[in-house]
Amino acid sequence: QVQLVESGGGSVQAGGSLRLSCTASGLTSYSSSRLAWFRQVAGKEREVVACVFTSRTTYYADSVKGRFTISRDSAKKTLYLQMDNLKPEDTAIYYCAARPNQYDGTWPPAIGDFPYWGQGTAVTVSS
Repeated sequence: QVQLVESGGGSVQAGGSLRLSCTASGLTSYSSSRLAWFRQVAGKEREVVACVFTSRTTYYADSVKGRFTISRDSAKKTLYLQMDNLKPEDTAIYYCAARPNQYDGTWPPAIGDFPYWGQGTAVTVSS
């Protein structure tokens, strides 16, 4: 059984910062997993925000490039998303996702590429 647990969401004003965390358990191949952050607004499809490969290569959606930073700590089996200069359009439920034994891939990844998901953490940015 694999479990991903997100934390760090909250409510901030535009221009503020938040750091999301996602800790994995039961994922023995964490260090060789492709990890990603997605977000979803009610009535819209879930969209990828950022992704980090086993090689530690990172990718970002154009909408967050330069403002968000994805990183991973294999020892703690934790994925992070540092979000700076937040904008109201960043308001969404954020989900972490993992694909085991993924040594490479393409950008952007598809939702179906990730078999494991967290429960989501809410981020609200007010103007």
